[in-house]
Amino acid sequence: MTRFTSSLKPINRANTEEMDHGELTIEKKEYVLLKRFLNLYGYHTGRTLEGPMKKLGLALENARIFDEMDMPKQVVRFNSVVTIGSGEDWRKRLQVVLPSHSDGNLDKISLLSPLGTALIGNAKGSVLKWGFPEWEKEIIIMDVVQRDAPIDISILL
Repeated sequence: MTRFTSSLKPINRANTEEMDHGELTIEKKEYVLLKRFLNLYGYHTGRTLEGPMKKLGLALENARIFDEMDMPKQVVRFNSVVTIGSGEDWRKRLQVVLPSHSDGNLDKISLLSPLGTALIGNAKGSVLKWGFPEWEKEIIIMDVVQRDAPIDISILL
């Protein structure tokens, strides 16, 4: 069950061992960039992303915010390589990237895609319901590997 809080909570390294799989965990700079993307999305009229973007916006209101050096390694972030699956049925390895770097042929998905918004900020072991109103699947984050690739938060200035 998701815990809701009234304010952003800085978390220290001592609290990173036990991940709450109901709250998003976001690094400060990535949080700022996600909020900028969401603000820009307000000017977009497409309906495909409407539900996922609203869910992400609501989840960010209650997100746990970390400094870079305290960010847990098992959390899906910008540029993370993630293995997802549905029990024993299937597994898929993909990388969550900025929209300008997405490429389906290379299994690089935009962090603003419906799947990207579902994954970002969640940790290894999280079970997520993902899909569209017509169908929904349960997916498990089976593994998360971090890639060292700095994010320029001035990207949207």
